[in-house]
Amino acid sequence: MTVIGKQDFIDSIRDALQYISYYHPPDFIRAMDAAYQAEESPAARDAMAQILINSRMCAEGHRPICQDTGIVNVFLEIGMDLRWDTDMGIDEMVNSAVHDAYTDPHNPLRGSIVVDPAGKRRNTGDNTPAVIHKNVVPGGTLGVTVAAKGGGSENKSRFTILNPSDDIVEWVLEQVPTMGAGWCPPGILGIGIGGTAEKAMLLAKESLLQPVDIQTLRERGPANRLEELRLEILDKVNALGIGAQGLGGLTTVLDVKIHDYPTHAASKPVAMIPNCAATRHAHFTLDGSGPARLEPPRLEDWPVISRDTGTPARRVRLEALGHEVIGQWQPGETLLLSGRLLTGRDAAHKRIIELLERGEPLPDGLDFNGRFIYYVGPVDPVGDEVVGPAGPTTATRMDKFTDAMLGKTGLLGMIGKAERGPQAVQSIARHGSVYLIATGGAAYLVSKAIRAARVVAFPELGMEAVYEFEVEDMPVTVAVDARGNSIHETGPREWRMRIGKIPVIKA
Repeated sequence: MTVIGKQDFIDSIRDALQYISYYHPPDFIRAMDAAYQAEESPAARDAMAQILINSRMCAEGHRPICQDTGIVNVFLEIGMDLRWDTDMGIDEMVNSAVHDAYTDPHNPLRGSIVVDPAGKRRNTGDNTPAVIHKNVVPGGTLGVTVAAKGGGSENKSRFTILNPSDDIVEWVLEQVPTMGAGWCPPGILGIGIGGTAEKAMLLAKESLLQPVDIQTLRERGPANRLEELRLEILDKVNALGIGAQGLGGLTTVLDVKIHDYPTHAASKPVAMIPNCAATRHAHFTLDGSGPARLEPPRLEDWPVISRDTGTPARRVRLEALGHEVIGQWQPGETLLLSGRLLTGRDAAHKRIIELLERGEPLPDGLDFNGRFIYYVGPVDPVGDEVVGPAGPTTATRMDKFTDAMLGKTGLLGMIGKAERGPQAVQSIARHGSVYLIATGGAAYLVSKAIRAARVVAFPELGMEAVYEFEVEDMPVTVAVDARGNSIHETGPREWRMRIGKIPVIKA
């Protein structure tokens, strides 16, 4: 009888979580590279170049692909014939592994999990607990799949129960544009069809763990209705022109995965969950012979890419900016920022607005007048790093704070990822401000532009504290200019029209 030892189980999950923090699956890299090579939109092409360069850097440096190191999902296929040698429960062992992986001093991963989610939302500090799914199956082995799911993509999950006669493709095409760019396309759409509400969501999540193989499917042709749906949804979603980072382009999704399950005759549950450009998952099997050993991919699996877009970038000194200067910037323009900027996310914004509403001063040393704020929660540094991977978080979460920040603090501009909502865009135009984007999924690359970092306010918030970063040639794109023109509106619209004139849509 197979005996699974406690430490073998814990060590295997711990090592797998570290592994997926810095290694993309090779099939995902091949698909991203193919999309990069085919892309005709300069802005989208540059975004994909940054994602690919960042991925190679992380594989070489063993540092996280994204600052959001995700909520851990663990799927267990437990053989009925195996036996456990442990004094701990399965969930307890999994969470011990998560603790060990996320507090590893050689590659600490960001703690993003909060308890009391409807109340004080206190960070657990070690990313526990994981979300664990168990399935008991015949046999004497233990199958384990680990995944780390970022909040930006998880937040864009969708669910509905359609009527049996309703069109699934039509629903998907209605939903994808409402997801915006906060899920960091290009990525993968996972779709679950059937079962019950909770089963459909689980099917969608599980589908994302499958290899990227849409081009193989296209070459051999579909064998059933689900495979026909995969191809149809892929082509029609890409025809929306949303593109990488929502900037407009040929590729919004690299693959569409679908799992289904029998359902009630009166129902058609459908769930959709996107995987972002930081797609992270790995599978291994334990047979009682010791801990799992995941084979590192070869560096040859990563393309060697430069960021030469053919379009000159404007170099900008942050200390020398005012409304007159930023008013000259155009949507889609590439900037290289140097100087000092402040950071802040949801928790810091909430604290700041509460102070302003009470008429109380901001903490000593915190002054936004004439400054830029970067929406980021960085990973802790190691070695000689001044900061760990520090990519942008989704800016739309800060929309409700934007007017007060611009009107009451003297804030000049903002940096994040994805689009801004209509009210935030109106506020940006009213105050003559600007909104810039850094590439989501390129956190390690972005961190290399940060030369110094110090905590300015709210240190008790951990990664959500306000920092001051000193940056040199930090690459960003003008997303909303001082007149309220948004690249996330004009880019997809332009490329949707262009794609409509292409005889065969590129996958």
